[in-house]
Amino acid sequence: MARRTPLLALYLADAISVTGNVLALVAIPWFVLEQSGSAALTGIVAFFTTLATVLASFFGGTFVDRLGFRRMSVISDVASGVSIALIPVLHWTLGGIETWALIGLVFVGALLDAPGTAARSSMLPDVAAIAGTPLERAAGISQAIRRGGTMLGAPIGGALILLVGTEGVLVVDAVSFGVSALLIGLLTPTVRHAPAEDAEPAARPGYLGELLVGIRFIWSDRLARAIVATIMLTNFLDAPLFSVLMPVYVRDVYGSAVQLGILLGAFGGAALVSSLVFGAIGPRLPRRLTFGLAFVVAGLPFWVLAASPPFALAVAVSAVMGLAAGPINPILSTVMFERVPPEMRGRVIGPLTAGAWVAMPLGMLMAGFVSEAFGVIAALVGIAAAYLLVTLSIFLNPAMREMDRRPAVEPDAPMA
Repeated sequence: MARRTPLLALYLADAISVTGNVLALVAIPWFVLEQSGSAALTGIVAFFTTLATVLASFFGGTFVDRLGFRRMSVISDVASGVSIALIPVLHWTLGGIETWALIGLVFVGALLDAPGTAARSSMLPDVAAIAGTPLERAAGISQAIRRGGTMLGAPIGGALILLVGTEGVLVVDAVSFGVSALLIGLLTPTVRHAPAEDAEPAARPGYLGELLVGIRFIWSDRLARAIVATIMLTNFLDAPLFSVLMPVYVRDVYGSAVQLGILLGAFGGAALVSSLVFGAIGPRLPRRLTFGLAFVVAGLPFWVLAASPPFALAVAVSAVMGLAAGPINPILSTVMFERVPPEMRGRVIGPLTAGAWVAMPLGMLMAGFVSEAFGVIAALVGIAAAYLLVTLSIFLNPAMREMDRRPAVEPDAPMA
């Protein structure tokens, strides 16, 4: 059991952190809509939140390698919790919070949160090896837990808004960061990896040199390039759904934050189920085919939502999206962990995440203004058409065939 404790602690910390973040995902756009009624302003807040994540992922990955996975995770959680806690504190003490201050605190919170998320992701192969759990299974369980956080956090967030207000929900989010920091700090090991055989310790490059090493690794790997390009485009199209379009859509069509929470929860619950199923049978599935089909199916419900269906059908559609989305991240995580040297995880995963997310701020900003100018239904139709074209290209890109090339041996185990 002792060998499994670090893995279980990582799972639990991720579950708590993701649940807290989903509470904020529900509370912050609803708070903006309550205060301003503006879809465009909601998109602006989402723009700065995601921009912070992109910047932190790109520049923070090298710090993850330098400081160590556990230390970076703890520092990030504590700092993020403080920045999020300041939102309700300022709102209560000043009798309201200015929009610029809200944007600034949300930006800082996301800026500090991203390196912690990258650090916990980078820890997964290490603690899985310590526990003796196959990487593909560990990745599937990890993503299932994160999906479960979405499933629980979204409806809880919607209900808590009615009970304690958006400010109270943000206090809960801040506390979740503290709990995550304690779990990682107390129950996971500090791990190290032997450097490459040709590495010279005295010649270790500086921060910028290490950052460039990670970028060059991504650029030299054609599968990594193909993944970044595909995810960048799909994220540009679908990222606004939950942070901008869905809050506006639910307000206009159904009218309640509770219904927003139920829709997000249906997505998370279905994604939890499919992630667990993938964790059990994933090693036997063809990766590229599973990856491509999951993406294509995930985009189809956009068309249904554009028809303003009854709420029960909207919940079912959200669940279909979740079922399709479940295998995507476990496949991506497994493929990249197999290809990236352990001592380079932070500086590769950071820029890789930044590249995948770089278009998301623009997508959220555009979604807000398009919804304001033409209506949320028009925005959904445009996204649905473009999404189908992008996801079908997965089957035409020859680089994606390398997904099915599994390594002859498992990644090296860490030294505790």
